[in-house]
Parts: sequence; C-alpha cells; structure tokens
Amino acid sequence: MADPLSEVITLLRPRAPFSKIGEASGPFRVRRDDVNEAFYCLVLMGRLNLEVDSRAPVILSAGDFALLPAVGGLTVTSLDPPPPPGYFSQPVYGEDGVVRVGMLDPRETPPQVQQLVGHCSFGSPDAELLVSLLPEMVVVRGEDRLASLAALVRDEARADRPARDVVLENLLQVLLIEAFRSSVQSTASTGLLSGLADARVAPALRAMHGAPQQAWSIRALAGEAGLSRSAFFTRFNRIVGLPPMSYLLNWRMTLAKHMLRSGLHSIGEISSRTGYGSTSAFSTAFTRHVGCPPVRYGKAGATT
Repeated sequence: MADPLSEVITLLRPRAPFSKIGEASGPFRVRRDDVNEAFYCLVLMGRLNLEVDSRAPVILSAGDFALLPAVGGLTVTSLDPPPPPGYFSQPVYGEDGVVRVGMLDPRETPPQVQQLVGHCSFGSPDAELLVSLLPEMVVVRGEDRLASLAALVRDEARADRPARDVVLENLLQVLLIEAFRSSVQSTASTGLLSGLADARVAPALRAMHGAPQQAWSIRALAGEAGLSRSAFFTRFNRIVGLPPMSYLLNWRMTLAKHMLRSGLHSIGEISSRTGYGSTSAFSTAFTRHVGCPPVRYGKAGATT
C-alpha cells in the first residue's frame, strides 16, 4: 500500500543540516529572522518558550521536540525567570561548539536550559509545494526515539566520515517521518498529515499515491472514501486544504518533474505513469502547470 508521507519526505530531499547545543541561564530572549529553513528543537534540560511568527507561543520542557517544516523568524525566551520587556540576549559561541546565552562563565554558572537545535534545507525544486502539504508545526512530548535520532543527526553532521551526506539525508528523512507520525496534533491544520489521520480521506489519498496513472474521478475517489461525491469533495477540501483533483494534479506534476530531472524516463513513459493517455495531452497539461514544455524542463534539470 502506498505511503504518501514517506513519498513526500523522500522527494523533499532533506540535506545540509546544521545542529548545535545551546545552553542558557537567567533571563534570556534570542531572536532569529534569517532561518528560512526547516527548524527543529529538542529540549534536553529545563523549560523555554518558543514563539514563531504568526503562531501562538509554545512552552517546551525537557524531552519535548518541536519541528517546523518552514519558518522565517522565531524567538526563544526563558520562563524561569522571564526576560524583561525589550531585552535581547547575544549568543556566545564557545570553543567546545556549545552556544551559550546569559552565562558569563559556565564553570561558575551551571545552565538552567539546554537544547539541541538544528535546521536543514530541502533539495527538491518542489519544496514549497511539498512543505505546504505538511503541518505548520509539530510538537512531540517525551518521545525517546526522536531524541536518539536527533543525536545521531548531530553526531553525523559534526563528523567527517565517508558517505556522510548520504547518511545524513537518510537520517533526516527518518527524523522527519518519525516526528510527523509521532505527533498527536496531526489534525491541527490542513494538509497531508491531517488527511492521513482522517478515516475517510486517507483511503483516497493512498489510492491516488498508489496509482497516479489511473483515470481518477471524484466518483471513484469518493468510492474509496465510502462517501457521496459532494460529501467527499467538501470533506477532502476542508481537511487537506485543496480540492481532490487539484491535489491529484499537483502530485502528478511533482512526480513528472522528478522523473524528468532524473533523465531516466521518456516523455511517453512519464505520460503513461502520470495518468495521461497521450504525450500531447501530458505536454499540454505540464506546460500549463509548470510554465515550460517537459522537454525543456528536463534539459534544464540535467544541467543543474
């Protein structure tokens, strides 16, 4: 059976991670406006307040893990004690690789808060579309598997071992999947995860991912969901965030672009595998959706 979440994470191609240990004591407030990548935070000791632009603040305690597939700016503040209004801390990078905040001398002032933070980029040109299918934020509390995975990512990122990039990409894929499937907030926002958590929408999503070449219709997809056409259309749109046929088109085009960039498939094969009866029909749909013919897109991908 198709696993849509694994397919999306694999196509995202997570890579080039950066991770660090951060320690703090006393009141602190650290602001970042230049993240622009997936961000994760694992609290190892103490408590802190994570505030991401346009979202409600989240309190994280030891053992909690937060993941944001896309983020621009964020603020991390102390809770015990809270920082005074307008106060911002200046992180200090130590020779041991630890970033410290509010600690004049770590030998005299033990940390009250310790966290592992990191971010990664996505190699897929379709990253914006794929990320839009995922929740805006995932918070998992007290999951040991995530802590172990995050530690493996940190250690591999700092090492200089053979096949380091390959290992990191695979570790990041596992980390992202584990975070999403461990989340108890999968229905908090629209997207793929919310759809997979819905007993009626999930079968239709798996059917589309399992057989994108099939000539799906609203009637056929509604049959997979066990709903009437109107009930299925309304439910899918509300939970996933876009109409079912729009989702199917986006997914087919994402697969087509992936195959074109690989250079391993003919236009005829791609047309057939994405549900188009002829190369001309596929070329017309692809050009309308992407903005250039598939042959030109494939040549451009081969040179990058």
